[in-house]
Amino acid sequence: MLSGWFSAFILIWILCLVFLFSVGGYFMFRKFLKRLPKEDGKSILDQQEETILKTRHLWTPEYRELLEELVSPVPELFRDVARKKIAAKIGDVALSKNAKKMTLDNIIQGYILATPRRDHKFLRKKLKQLDIDDSRYEHLFAQKKTKSVRA
Repeated sequence: MLSGWFSAFILIWILCLVFLFSVGGYFMFRKFLKRLPKEDGKSILDQQEETILKTRHLWTPEYRELLEELVSPVPELFRDVARKKIAAKIGDVALSKNAKKMTLDNIIQGYILATPRRDHKFLRKKLKQLDIDDSRYEHLFAQKKTKSVRA
């Protein structure tokens, strides 16, 4: 039938394709789940977009630049998604405090809540560069992920 090396090559190629399709399917399925409507009829992505629109007027150019600086280590391919997720969480924090304008405190709290723990060391490094005391946010660094700031 087929020689030994060629059948081994075909087998390895098939395993590689199955692996790549699995990884791609996983990420497509995650995006699909985020688009599914929840109990209130809105998906996670719809809620993020709504929060961003509600809080757009609170952002100053200075704080938009800070947000861009905070998401700069994210690979460019995923940066837009990360920016929207973080901005929505910052907006949640601002709305929960009934803020009239965005503050540095809201941005830092929202960033901590929106990002996984592995990214917190970058934030701590950035806060030290900006001479901002991060000890005020230790309770947020230590807490587990929550679904939403608003109740």
